[in-house]
Amino acid sequence: MPTGPPGALPSLGALRGILSLRRAIGQSGNLGDAAIRGTLQLVGSAMNFALGRPTECSSYNVGNFSLVAGGPLFQLLRRARLEDDAAQLIRRRIVVFVVLTWVPLLVAAAAQGLAWDGRVAVPFLRDAAVHARLLVALPLLIVAELVVHMRIRGVVEQFLERDLIAGADMARFEGAIHSAMRLRNSVMAEVLMIALVYGIAISGIWRQYIGLEAATWYSPAVGPGADFSAAGWWLFYVSLPVFQFMLLRWYFRLFVWARFLWQVSRLDLRLLATHSDGVAGLAFLGSVSHAMAPLAAAHGALVAGVLADAIFHSGAKLDEFSIEVFMVVAFMVCLVVSPLLVFAPQLSAAKRAASRSYGVLAQRLAREFETKWPGGGAPAGEPFLGSPDISALTDYTSALNVVRTMQIVPFTRQALLQLAVATVLPITPLLLTIMPLEQLLKLLLGVVV
Repeated sequence: MPTGPPGALPSLGALRGILSLRRAIGQSGNLGDAAIRGTLQLVGSAMNFALGRPTECSSYNVGNFSLVAGGPLFQLLRRARLEDDAAQLIRRRIVVFVVLTWVPLLVAAAAQGLAWDGRVAVPFLRDAAVHARLLVALPLLIVAELVVHMRIRGVVEQFLERDLIAGADMARFEGAIHSAMRLRNSVMAEVLMIALVYGIAISGIWRQYIGLEAATWYSPAVGPGADFSAAGWWLFYVSLPVFQFMLLRWYFRLFVWARFLWQVSRLDLRLLATHSDGVAGLAFLGSVSHAMAPLAAAHGALVAGVLADAIFHSGAKLDEFSIEVFMVVAFMVCLVVSPLLVFAPQLSAAKRAASRSYGVLAQRLAREFETKWPGGGAPAGEPFLGSPDISALTDYTSALNVVRTMQIVPFTRQALLQLAVATVLPITPLLLTIMPLEQLLKLLLGVVV
């Protein structure tokens, strides 16, 4: 069976060919002219699909929505057998990226005697930042690809499974998916990211504002104009650009996701204010925070490495960086949940409308109940206990309470806490620099329990 590009579907022309074939068979019982035309149209569209050629009104299947499975780097890794449509080759990619970014640094530093104590104040093996960045954060960015690929697809599918998209808006919903996938596959976006990371490398911004002010394995001499070691050249022109590109690509993916959600929020969603999830049927969007946990942990590891170098090599104290840690946590929380705020206006409008309509009906039901039972209007002989009126009043009151307690944002405090914990977790080992292990364990157990 021919297969087309990942995520692509046969065109509307192919579907029209099938319908023409069916009509011809149903009307005349044989293959007439209409059936032949339909068959030729179907074959032509199928050939275009198999060859990867653009077809009329080509679209993307909701089930194939992915923020990860696309783009020039994805296609390059796929040809190198390091990537597939299901983003499953995680271990192989992690090994390749570690071999590309970290192993040459170790070999070059060892060859020049800069890997361990002796020649410089900060040898390679004692540089916590580079290990945290390339051995922890970079693999977490790769792991996040699989998690996000699997979770986000299910989130998008639920817009249809929960019947939130009206038939009149289905074309616009599919258009939003098509637009997101086209942006995800943008060659220009990745070219600009490469230009940006190498612009940073050439300008020396990293060395000026983040590098240590001491003799290090990547720059044995100290002061203006100090040259790099062989390992330093690889760090600044290979390892760091690769890491920065991977990080920027994640920010770009989150932009694609935020843009898609904004487009969906412009549709007239079929929200139910009485939905038991308390968010008019949109609570499933809160699961995005689980998918982004590895990405949050990668940011935490990146910060932990920088703080560790400052503590071990510059004499700083962990409590001096409380504001920086808070800002990183706030950044990650905002990065993940702020795109969901685009649904707040519709949720708020749905809550107001439901509060008014259900309030009027509740008033009518309560008045009729009051007239019938406390007012003595019930028919003679009708028992009060077991009357369906009581059940109806109770059920309606419960529905009204669901409307009143409905949230206007599709995420919970628990989701925010999970993101915060995932970000801070890689930083917690640094607490050992200001408190003994026993006290730290008691603190962590207290938080967990």
